[in-house]
Amino acid sequence: MPHVTDPRLKDQLGLRWPIIQAPMAGVSTPAMAAAVSNAGGLGSLGIGAADRETAQQMIGETRAATGASFNVNVFCHRPARADPARESGWVDRLRREFHRFGAEPPRALRAVYPSFAANPDLLAMLVEERPAVVSFHFGLPPAQFITALKDAGILLFSSATCLPEAQSAVAAGIDVIVAQGYEAGGHRGIFDADGEDECLPTSVLTRQLVDALDVPIVAAGGIMDSAGIRAVLALGAAAAQLGTAFIACPESSADAAYRAALLSDKSHHTVMTRAISGRPARSMANAFTRLGETIAPEEIPDYPIAYDAGKALNAAAKAAGDTSFGAYWAGQGAPLARALPAADLIADLVRDLDG
Repeated sequence: MPHVTDPRLKDQLGLRWPIIQAPMAGVSTPAMAAAVSNAGGLGSLGIGAADRETAQQMIGETRAATGASFNVNVFCHRPARADPARESGWVDRLRREFHRFGAEPPRALRAVYPSFAANPDLLAMLVEERPAVVSFHFGLPPAQFITALKDAGILLFSSATCLPEAQSAVAAGIDVIVAQGYEAGGHRGIFDADGEDECLPTSVLTRQLVDALDVPIVAAGGIMDSAGIRAVLALGAAAAQLGTAFIACPESSADAAYRAALLSDKSHHTVMTRAISGRPARSMANAFTRLGETIAPEEIPDYPIAYDAGKALNAAAKAAGDTSFGAYWAGQGAPLARALPAADLIADLVRDLDG
């Protein structure tokens, strides 16, 4: 039976199974996180899109539904650099799409998600709440943030897409590295969105990090079933993180169109795009990603300013009955998705691992 053996995950977090539910902002819910944790995995909340009050409420709801450990994920992106000329050009570029749906684009764009790295108020809330795990995506917060969280007894995870990122995270005091392969759905965790991306697959990245670092490595990207979990455990990973596998669960907040796309032939074609949010992210191909193929990266405003336009365009399209402009994040393993309750999915994964 593939019980968790790494003492840093087993003893401090009490995990039974080497399965972590990815903290998908806008998709993961307290009900999902609690169900996964109650089933012996590590459930996760993505609060990168939430304000302090909403995030604290999500943590409270999760805690009310489980006595087990869970993870709270925050975004540590570089604060967006306003560029009125580029933002105005982007709005003009999208205007025709808005007009197709009888709508007008926003007059001005705003940074819809503040970075945790510049949010001491959110830090104070997390220190107060003391979730078992806090994880970072897009980079690291300031050293004093890391110290405050560790002093509160919180285990710290950080995603990394290459060895130098992982090394810098370990040097900063991060306890566990999530090796995000290029297959993964959603936003790339690359620290510098404008830097070179080595596009390492999960298998290669996991082996590099296991070989080079003396911290637990969690493999993430394209893992959907027990065969994928067994493969990364054989590579030395302490656990596997699954995201796309949980999108079709009833506890997910994915809308009907997102679920339908995931469980259709559309799941066989995912692409990396900046057009929706301003940062590279893997989505099922749709009208928005096809539009992005015609646009140079330098035309797109910084994340998350570009996301303000992306969300408005999706809302306008949906109001007109068109669901082809959604942020339907999904990894390359998406065709293996199943619509099962989260606890049943964990049970199936564990049963198949045992077999």
